[in-house]
Amino acid sequence: MSFDLPRNVILPVDAVDVRLDPGPHPFERDNGQAIAENWQREMEANPALFDGTVVLLSALAYYDNRLVGRCHAVKYSTFMLWRQNRQGTGAEHAYAHAMLVAGDNALVAIRMGAHTVNAGRVYFAAGSFEPIDFRDGLVDVDFNMIREVGEETGIDLSGAARGQRYHALSSPSGTVIVRRYRVAEPADEIAQRISAFVATEAEPEIEGPVIIRHAVDLPEGLMGHMKPLIEWHFAGSDEDPGL
Repeated sequence: MSFDLPRNVILPVDAVDVRLDPGPHPFERDNGQAIAENWQREMEANPALFDGTVVLLSALAYYDNRLVGRCHAVKYSTFMLWRQNRQGTGAEHAYAHAMLVAGDNALVAIRMGAHTVNAGRVYFAAGSFEPIDFRDGLVDVDFNMIREVGEETGIDLSGAARGQRYHALSSPSGTVIVRRYRVAEPADEIAQRISAFVATEAEPEIEGPVIIRHAVDLPEGLMGHMKPLIEWHFAGSDEDPGL
């Protein structure tokens, strides 16, 4: 299966069948010394980093409006080495975005905190898939989305209206799985709630909320994959009836 999916186009996705392989990822298995040496350098540059567990793909394909793939649990230090030179590694990254849509149709994103790997960058609250996001070996994308948004912003999306399907945007640097989540409050209210939550955190992961009201008025620090997603939203896609 390897990696067989269209790149740089927003794809409709009716199901995500990405399974967690209990075996080691070949990239981690074959690069132990380089991973350890690079992690030492990363820690010297940013002692706040934590070598937790994330997942890294070894295969992903798209057919019949489905994403089908295989991933492995790896240490964050493995991910940090991989992201420096991704080509030819037999590994790719997938992650999920809950596209938070306010009652006034504005999008609410976040700016990452200064101590994080993506310091100052703007995207929808998200995090890599972790083993906790899998049910009987199958990834639960919505659980990941709701968990990450809650941890970073304090907003609980479990009762929010959601798009009828996922969408995906893939490039050699990663595949993002997106779903619209709509809340009734206007963007300013949501942003105030997020700012209040961040103020209570001893070590907040994010700097604060970022409101995006138009596709032509984009914030500084926007991650590259965000622009086409924002344009898609404000183009008035009719693929999510009622949203």
